[in-house]
Amino acid sequence: MKVCGVDLKGNEATVCLLSLIDGLFHVPDCRTRRLTLADTSAKGLKSFQSTFEKLMADYKIDAVVIRQRQSKGKFAGSAIGFKLEAAIELIDGLEVVVFGPTEIKESLRRNPVAVPFSDTGLKQFQEPAFTTAYAWLMKRAHQE
Repeated sequence: MKVCGVDLKGNEATVCLLSLIDGLFHVPDCRTRRLTLADTSAKGLKSFQSTFEKLMADYKIDAVVIRQRQSKGKFAGSAIGFKLEAAIELIDGLEVVVFGPTEIKESLRRNPVAVPFSDTGLKQFQEPAFTTAYAWLMKRAHQE
């Protein structure tokens, strides 16, 4: 199964592709590491949505796992971030899961990442997206 982990911060969606085949993880190369919403109008959101949809189709992604953000409090997500999340969730034919921080921590506690993050070849800012995708894949693998 090939998934895309997404971490939303401000007007950016940081992405990380991850696949699990026969119990082995693979981090495929991706032409982009983050997508930015330049314009918060309806036209800008539709452009972001179509760009994201094309990226998922090109890499044949089975599911998108979005790291859940708090709706209020010190670490609350921004209004633009929630717009990006909605734009991703409304893409037809794409399985989208919002995965909470508590579930991520629980999954990582049960199935720690076997290699240091620095050995994955990803950029440091992609770590939240990577851990979100990894935790969801491990939770799903142990449910089956």
